[in-house]
Amino acid sequence: MHESSAPDRCDYPPEASINTLLADRVASAGSATLFERQTALGSGWVPVTAHEFKRQVDITARGLIASGVQAGDRIAIMSRTRYEWTLMDFAAWAIGAVPVPVYETSSVEQLQWICSDAEVGLLIVENSTHRSVAEQAQANLPALRDVLVLDDDAVVTLARRGTEIDKDLVAQRSAAVTGSDLATIIYTSGTTGRPKGVELTHRNFVFLTRNGIADLGDVCAPGKRTLLFMPLAHVFARFIEVLCVTSGAVLGHTPDARNLIPDLASFRPTFLLAVPRVFEKVYNSAEQKAGPRKLKLFRWAAKVAIQYSRATQTPQGPSVGLVAQHRIASALVFSKLRALLGGHAEYAISGGAPLGERLGHFYRGIGLTILEGYGLTETCAPTVVNRPSLVKIGTVGAPFPGTSIRIAEDGEILIAGDHVFRGYRNNEAATSEALQGGWFHTGDLGSLDDDGYLTITGRKKEIIVTAGGKNVAPAVLEDRLRGHPIVSQVVVVGDQRPFIGALITLDPDMLPGWLQNHGLPPMDVSQAADNEQVLAALDRAVTRSNEAVSRAESIRKFQVLTTDFTEANGYLTPSMKVRRQQVLRDFAGTIDDLYGGPVAAGE
Repeated sequence: MHESSAPDRCDYPPEASINTLLADRVASAGSATLFERQTALGSGWVPVTAHEFKRQVDITARGLIASGVQAGDRIAIMSRTRYEWTLMDFAAWAIGAVPVPVYETSSVEQLQWICSDAEVGLLIVENSTHRSVAEQAQANLPALRDVLVLDDDAVVTLARRGTEIDKDLVAQRSAAVTGSDLATIIYTSGTTGRPKGVELTHRNFVFLTRNGIADLGDVCAPGKRTLLFMPLAHVFARFIEVLCVTSGAVLGHTPDARNLIPDLASFRPTFLLAVPRVFEKVYNSAEQKAGPRKLKLFRWAAKVAIQYSRATQTPQGPSVGLVAQHRIASALVFSKLRALLGGHAEYAISGGAPLGERLGHFYRGIGLTILEGYGLTETCAPTVVNRPSLVKIGTVGAPFPGTSIRIAEDGEILIAGDHVFRGYRNNEAATSEALQGGWFHTGDLGSLDDDGYLTITGRKKEIIVTAGGKNVAPAVLEDRLRGHPIVSQVVVVGDQRPFIGALITLDPDMLPGWLQNHGLPPMDVSQAADNEQVLAALDRAVTRSNEAVSRAESIRKFQVLTTDFTEANGYLTPSMKVRRQQVLRDFAGTIDDLYGGPVAAGE
């Protein structure tokens, strides 16, 4: 199959905006809880009704008007994930302004580029650290006239400023916003070059959220709950905040991943959203915490979970013996894992990178069905997703209603639908290249099965061509190898080389527990990189990863680096993608050593 689409189920006219979605939520369930805010001590959650949220939005919006914000003006937000970010988003939308998200880890240079390119007039930051970054950037930003700090009562400041503004003015400006108006500019992480500003309209959000609600059914139905811990600078999290306002679900925010487990326990979400690395970390941490005494029990239970999940896909289903084993494993192990996620989670939505079949079957086997999906900033988040009624582990699902997927002759994934962005800000050349013939050219490679379910196979720009002419997509090997508990990052290499190799970094957080469980003495990453038993374990992991590819595509040699790839050292983007070209450039000598020398001249 080369093309797959689904009929549009969006019941809103094209002129509807995000403001329409909030107004309808207030009209249909104004007294019901829309958000829950964590108490100051972090010990509980306080409900915020739809009516109360709308009241706060209007007050904040009046403050923005008093601050000189006009329709179409850009307001940048630089913060961790917290309630006030969502409040600022909806207040800006209420008056036709355009919120521009900025990762809270952004440097002065990154903030300066985004604010300059988007011509930001008002910047809202979270704390004094961000304010310092903003002040350094502001010297070269003549359009930036004001910086407000959330921790210094920015919301209260705006409320005071807006006391003299006519209440009806917010309603008038809100009603004037239409579906074709710009809703946000999200700057892509930029694995190469400067980030591009993706312009998304109100229609993009309305179309996708309404179709998502129609298709996901009970996952995000009224009364369901999710705790948002992904950065709101990421399109996936922004989509979810609008989805929850639209669907009737209850949304909570938590800004600190270090408190995630206790926050999940107290909030008790029914569905989660995360990138695969989070699910890998939960699994690896659980295995590590089992310790030497209970490690055999954990691995047996994990094997049962995977076998049980696989068996549910067969016509005959799980055997009587497997059902009995599953009950025992559930009582001894699975119940504890479910409790870590709050005890009530039935579904999780995963995107941003491939999850892998092993983890997909494991989580479904313990009672958490992960609905893997695929989308980009340019498609306002998901375009395809697995459905509760039909989950195909190993795929990223079938098209959302109203969207179409086409596989080009070279394997590139093309996307069409009302959720596709309108263009890159101030970059007509990139826009023309990406939007051709009514289709968005994603740069990703994939295939469609007979049911229209999509499988991602790699990135066009990352395809490796060996000296023997073999085309290799590194993502398959990298994703599988990252599943090992002590592996942090992997970069597969081999362009114009005689065989495929890999650079591997170690996870310093997981290493101590793994060493203890394997009867090895404590050691740091540098020592572990040369340890024979560590290298033997990685070699076995490489062998398992190679089972997914042909011999010509398999990893023959690898090198363990003593430096991990992080956002701080510039090798990861804020959305945790490896800046591959920078790694290849900076570790060129290491790669040459892997092959006994550089690529010969003329090759």
